[in-house]
Order: sequence, then structure tokens, then C-alpha cells
Amino acid sequence: MIDYRIENLADILTNYSVNIKKGNFVFINGTILSAPLVNAVYKRVLEKGAYPEVKVDTVDLTEIFYKTASKDQLEHISEIRKYIVENVDVMIYIRGGFNTRALSNVSPETISINRKAMTPLSKIQRERAAKGDLQWTLTQFPIHAGAQEADMSLSEYEDFVFGACFADKKDPISEWEKLSKEQEEYVRMLEEKGSFHIEGPGTDLHIRADGRKWINSDGKKNMPSGEVFTAPIKKSLNGKITFSFPAIYNGREVIGVSLEFKDGEVVNASAEKGEEFLKAMIGMDEGSRFVGELAFGLNRGIQKFTKNILFDEKIGGSIHLALGAAYPECGGDNESALHWDMIFDLREEGRVTADEEVVFEKGKFKL
Repeated sequence: MIDYRIENLADILTNYSVNIKKGNFVFINGTILSAPLVNAVYKRVLEKGAYPEVKVDTVDLTEIFYKTASKDQLEHISEIRKYIVENVDVMIYIRGGFNTRALSNVSPETISINRKAMTPLSKIQRERAAKGDLQWTLTQFPIHAGAQEADMSLSEYEDFVFGACFADKKDPISEWEKLSKEQEEYVRMLEEKGSFHIEGPGTDLHIRADGRKWINSDGKKNMPSGEVFTAPIKKSLNGKITFSFPAIYNGREVIGVSLEFKDGEVVNASAEKGEEFLKAMIGMDEGSRFVGELAFGLNRGIQKFTKNILFDEKIGGSIHLALGAAYPECGGDNESALHWDMIFDLREEGRVTADEEVVFEKGKFKL
């Protein structure tokens, strides 16, 4: 018998996160391990009269690709993938791989070559989403690999994942609608602010976001969500920030990341572990040395760091910056093959001041 929380999550994805209409072209991407949720989503898409196309990944495909592909193959853009990005109405991504560290021994240069080559597709996807021509959502299916990373048993991780998505609630969609209204108040307040000052352990950073649009991320794209974010002015960052948690990218863990900015650009980057990888990713392209996102994490159902950025960036009481690509719907103009979120914990120490007024302290907004 299927877990009712899987059915609830499928309802959330297809009735809240995206608005599927009759005749829509819907692309569903999952893995073998996430098949129960893929099947539940597929059924609902059909019931809505849409046309689903499903791609289910098997074990180790990405690892095999990166370790085997030639430079030409790394840079090749599949015509099928291009067609999907240019024409699909809705994308639904369901994560659930076997090994979160499968790419740990892939060279940063290999990843960089492929990421840069895929930049045109990423740009098309972001621009279509900003215009409203494309809807997308992304979620995580609870599997053993994720549970191990989070130092949980599988049953504990299932409770965590479904709880963060409100899939364990009797009426989960109403819970997301409630959170959306709350976050909208924060968005209105933040859009009246121009300068931001982040202070805390190893951190004294100034950022400007004058005229930029703040987005209420309320589960309509990432599931779970629970954050508000914007794209800061590209050359406005000055100062230093030391991130509280390891920065995870493509299964690589970089611990103790500290970044120093001058006129928006990273001028010094260090880490206690993984510094070589950090510097390689920052040097990926011209835009990877600048910040594309500033965000506040507000999901109170997420309080534990799990080494999964889909959850960790929404830790209630945190903020995060993303090196690289900015979301055009915010007014951001930084382009990069990189988008790497890094988290700063404000639940115990530190604060954010906006236009010389403390707006975020002890992990909460001060309205």
C-alpha cells in the first residue's frame, strides 16, 4: 500500500506547485528509486488531460558520462534536450539518486566544461520561466543515500522530507497558502529597502538591491520551499562572509568557505577543506565570481542541515547567497554556468540591517 504522504506530495506538485492545463506538454524527470512518486505524478498529469513525457534515470549515468565522455561529448547539446527546454509547458523534476557522492572524484575542469556548454539551455529555461511560458517544479524523494547524508534512518528521513513539504498534513495545500501569505508581508517590506548589511561570525558584508524585485518562493517551484529571494546589484557587494555550513556542489563538500568581495567580485576565497574545488568553480566563467542571489530561509519545518541544498537553503532562520547566475525575474543580469548556494546561519548570532534598521535577528524578521 502506497504511503499517503506520497499521494499528498503528488497532489501538491500537480495542483499547487504548477498549474497543469488540458493539452499541456509536461516533462517528468525522475529516477528508478523515485518511481513511486513519478508514477503518482504521471497519473495525475494524465487525469488533467495533459501530455506527459517521462525520463527515468538509472544508476550511475551521470558518473559514467563525466568519466567517459570526450570534450566534444561534454560540450554537445542534445537536440532532444534542446527541444524539451524550448517547447515544454511544464517540467517536474523528482530527485532520488543512489549515491550523493558519485561525482566526488570527477575533475572540476570536466564539470566546468559541461556546465559552460549547457549555459545556452539554462538561459532559455530561465528566460521562458521569467516570461511565464514555462512552469517548473523540483522535489526530493526520500531515499537511503539522502538519509545517510542527513545522519538519519530512512524512516526518520521520510518524516523529515514529507514534513518539510507539508505532505504529512491533512490539507497540505492550505498550509502552503498560509505560508505564502506570511512571506508576502516580508516581500513588501524588503522591496522598500535598498542597502543590506550582514553581520555575524567572520562576516561583515554590505549589499545593495535597490529597485530589485523580491520573489515569494512559496512552493510554486522548489518543493519544499519557504524563502524570499532577490538578485543583488552585481557590483554592490563589499566585505567578507564566512558561511556556517559546508557548501555542497555536485556531491563535493567544501567546508569553512570564506569569501571576500570588492565591488561585487570575489577577490579572495578560502576554505578549510576543498579550497581547490572552490576556486575552480569560482573561476568557471566571468559571472561565477559575482553573486546572483540573496535570500532569507523561512521554513520552520527545516531546522537541521542535511547536505541537500533543496532543504538546507530554506532552514528557518538562515540566509544564503548564490555565486553565479541570477534569476531574470528579479531584475538580475549576472549570467553564469554556475549557481552555487551557500548558507549563513542567523538563528543564534548575527543580524541583517536594511537601510540602517535591523530587519532580521535571532532567525526572525522584525517587522
